[in-house]
Amino acid sequence: MAETSAIPEAEADVTQANVSKQEHDTLKYHLLGPSLTKAGQDSVDQSKVSEIIYNASKGSKYFNREEVKDKILTQKIQRILEKKRRLEKLDLTRELRAADQLVAQLELTRDLTQHIVHVDCDAFYAAVEQLDRPELKDVPFAVGGGVLTTCNYVARKYGCRSGMAGFVAKKLCPDLLLLPLNFDKYTSKAQEIRAVLAQYDPRFESASIDEAYLNITEYCLEHGVAPEDAVQQMRDEVHDKTKITVSAGIAANAKLAKICSNMNKPNGQYILPTDRISIMNFMRDLPTRKVNGIGRVLERELQEIGIKTCGDIYPHRQLLRQLFGKKTYEFLIMCHLGLGRTEIQPAEEYERKSVGTESTFGDMSDPAQFREKLRWTAEELEKDMQRAECKGRTLVLKVKLHTYEVLTRQAVTPRAICAAEDLYNYALPILAKLEQEIPGMRLRLMGLRCTHIISTKKPDARAFFGLKPLRTGSGKDISDGTSNLKASGAIEEDDVPQKLLEHTPYEGGDQLDPDDAGMAGYQAIEEEDDDDYRHHGKEILPNPKRGTPTREPEEWWDCPICSRPQPTDERLFNDHIDLCLSRQTIRDAVQRDNVRSPASIADAPAPKRLKSGGEKRRGRTSNSADPRQKKLFFG
Repeated sequence: MAETSAIPEAEADVTQANVSKQEHDTLKYHLLGPSLTKAGQDSVDQSKVSEIIYNASKGSKYFNREEVKDKILTQKIQRILEKKRRLEKLDLTRELRAADQLVAQLELTRDLTQHIVHVDCDAFYAAVEQLDRPELKDVPFAVGGGVLTTCNYVARKYGCRSGMAGFVAKKLCPDLLLLPLNFDKYTSKAQEIRAVLAQYDPRFESASIDEAYLNITEYCLEHGVAPEDAVQQMRDEVHDKTKITVSAGIAANAKLAKICSNMNKPNGQYILPTDRISIMNFMRDLPTRKVNGIGRVLERELQEIGIKTCGDIYPHRQLLRQLFGKKTYEFLIMCHLGLGRTEIQPAEEYERKSVGTESTFGDMSDPAQFREKLRWTAEELEKDMQRAECKGRTLVLKVKLHTYEVLTRQAVTPRAICAAEDLYNYALPILAKLEQEIPGMRLRLMGLRCTHIISTKKPDARAFFGLKPLRTGSGKDISDGTSNLKASGAIEEDDVPQKLLEHTPYEGGDQLDPDDAGMAGYQAIEEEDDDDYRHHGKEILPNPKRGTPTREPEEWWDCPICSRPQPTDERLFNDHIDLCLSRQTIRDAVQRDNVRSPASIADAPAPKRLKSGGEKRRGRTSNSADPRQKKLFFG
């Protein structure tokens, strides 16, 4: 009898051990981070990398938080699977028909007439650093401190990649060399690359400091070249002028071009034929994680229900809306079809949704320090909003606790605000309420963001009336209500409200604590007293103009009457002067008639006449002429 009871207990222990191992396996995969699909990682033993990350971070607050998140995700997946089992017992004919209708509707939007290119620099920061230090060509090195921003392809063979904590990268590659950031250098080199891109599409779209989307359809038609030849020529030109290699993807839309640019990295290109059959075959075998917009969480959820490639989406189409919601359902159907946007425009032309700033720091628990940090954040946000020329109606406070739990709270302000004092005053009650909710609160990140943006850009009044800008004596144009861009190094911030690096000393050999090494976040801060702009690698710069032959400055004649610049055409100029003179004559005549001398006023007082009852008070016309009115004649 004892032996019989021991068997179920042993089976229960085995089951519990299997569950525990599965949980650890999912956590290890989760700890690999969001940049798992970076180029240069295909030949790396990711199980070994995940084991090192797991052991290095185990016991830290970051590890504990990620463990909690992984358990929450596991519970969510269990609910999804339970719902899937229930749905499979029902008649899903209606859902299947609706999915097929959506597929048919989306097919009608397919545009195969455009040639969209995604250009991505190869390990950009590392490549720029290597230009100054060519001896690092065969040495594994990375740029960054607490968190790696990028690393060269030698270091990637060891499993190092962007977003990884520096101390973890050191464990993967003990000989890894860490270099400090130099954003001025990167921005300058990026401007050189952008100048080349503008020759092929003046309205190219910057995705970050080192990648961009172009529509080369018009360029190919004008020059009679094939898309792959045009892109090869562009890449060669970039390398000749900047000594930086770039990879490119060519496809019918931006989503496919982004995927293709990662196919032949580094220093390569991949073209996907612009016909439906080729696109469907390409997407059929493509892992879901390769699609921009599908990360670790959604990838795992899809795998659990049997979707590992984009081709697996179609057989499950009748379940997707019920399991993931309408937006994700439509997104996945578009992934299966290989559909994406074809509209490419300068990033600064997109409507801004929010402006924000945030920073990470060591654990902080003093309420006075909270307020000091809040005021500093408000001042930084004011600078960003002034740069973006906007105000906001909703203020959002974001904090990250020492346990790596992220909380956000928001408030609607009675008016649009952008001043640091207003931002601080409206954010302070939100912070105070958080302190009441969480006694003894300890923070390691704080951020402010404004949404419901209202533009404060002033309209150009002269341009509205079709007038040329006024010119100063130095010959510079002055546009009413428009601000000139700063020097070429000026940058406008986009919707990514993150700093980039949490600096650590660059002395080699120091082991960093996981809690202080930027494990949390892939967002950290670089604070320099002599730099009043905080770089994050996602800056939006105005597109450079396409190079054109230099022309002589256009000559204008200034009208002696109104001082407005006029074309250098004698007939048109004389007509304009005649018009100005006639206007001036009318003004002078009316002004003379309205000016009366004191003597005439004394000689001819005008007594008021009482209105009789029979006279109409309104709309009454008089046949008597006003002696003060004179007829003007112009011969």
